[in-house]
Amino acid sequence: MDFWSIPNLITISPEIEKVLSSGLKMYLVESKGGAIVCMLLSLFFLGTWPALLTLLERRGRFPQHTYLDYTITNLLAAVIIAFTFGEIGTSSLEKPNFLSQLSQDNWPSVLFAMAGGVVLSIGNLTTQYAWAFVGLSVTEVVSSSITVVIGTTLNYYLDDKINKAEILFPGVACFLIAVCLGSAVHASNAADNKAKLDSYSNESKDGIRANNITDSKKAYTKTVGVNDVEKGVASTEKAKFGTALFLIDLEKRRAIKIFGKSAIIGLALTFFAGVCFSLFSPAFNLATNDQWHTLKDGVPHLSVYTAFFYFSVSCFVVALILNLIFLYRPVLNAPKSSLKAYINDWNGRGWALLAGLLCGFGNGLQFMGGQAAGYAAADAVQALPLVSTFWGVILFGEYRRSSRKTYMLLVGMLFMFVAAVGILMASSGHRK
Repeated sequence: MDFWSIPNLITISPEIEKVLSSGLKMYLVESKGGAIVCMLLSLFFLGTWPALLTLLERRGRFPQHTYLDYTITNLLAAVIIAFTFGEIGTSSLEKPNFLSQLSQDNWPSVLFAMAGGVVLSIGNLTTQYAWAFVGLSVTEVVSSSITVVIGTTLNYYLDDKINKAEILFPGVACFLIAVCLGSAVHASNAADNKAKLDSYSNESKDGIRANNITDSKKAYTKTVGVNDVEKGVASTEKAKFGTALFLIDLEKRRAIKIFGKSAIIGLALTFFAGVCFSLFSPAFNLATNDQWHTLKDGVPHLSVYTAFFYFSVSCFVVALILNLIFLYRPVLNAPKSSLKAYINDWNGRGWALLAGLLCGFGNGLQFMGGQAAGYAAADAVQALPLVSTFWGVILFGEYRRSSRKTYMLLVGMLFMFVAAVGILMASSGHRK
């Protein structure tokens, strides 16, 4: 037997031959188990990136600089997903790949996807300021709870009720209770901090008074070097978490000054962000499933990867425009900057870029899971405050040395979140 006759001995079964001849299909998450894995990964990513942005704001980096860096890699994540998962397999009329869909007449769905990106961008930008006023944990809890109460209800009906209502809506009720508890936690913690500052002011022997700190809008960078801001070094390391000295030192270093500001400002920002977040997932749902039949006959639905690309492009454009404006016309006591200052600001840029990647991949995984198991169930990733609260307590010392009332409310809030995420995941259905 010679070498050239060897191929004649190799036989291929009809099943394998059929697969090879038809080509690989686009990769889509189709199983309930795969959808839950996507949700859990998304939960970790979406709960971690806010902690990174909060860390940079507390170290004094301008929020406009941070968000511009973040939004670049957030778009990059969508591009990576589109050109990998969106291009796997052979494009077909029923399931075209990413590049094929770019030239199709699917603009109604594209506009839905881009509308979702607009409201998400505005919501994320709002929370960046709310974190300073209300704190990472409460901001994420309240905004995420509002997202679920409104957004999950909308997705349930858009998905033709594929999720189990008897399980889904008790989970929504848990989130609604968490909104109330989150507001109570913030009010109680604010009262605790005020008591600490008043006590410190009265007992101070060197004349430091809390009302003098309220007006401290001057150049705190004169007392804290660039190296200190980047590495988080300064007198805060000497002050214990939760003490009046810690709060005073934090106010001196951070980019957004909050002493003397009404707590209502932070809660208003948080509630507004929650409303924005509640709309982006239903808009994405409409973009990928066309429940309102806006596409022409024969035009395939947008794949989750194509929709996510358009979604992220609009998110990027809105963030770019708003933050370029905020460089020169800052809001909520943020420092004024310029484009040149942003380009030259490398302090903490790596953390901001990482935050964008985490958010981008987190959103992509959420949508991949939602397409398989229903977007109402995928809203379980709005339990991301479980992760954010962990980082808030570990990294930032939130709620250290607070009152027993605050701790009881905090535990109750987190308990409702644990119950809610489990219930929403249990309600997962399967899209036909």
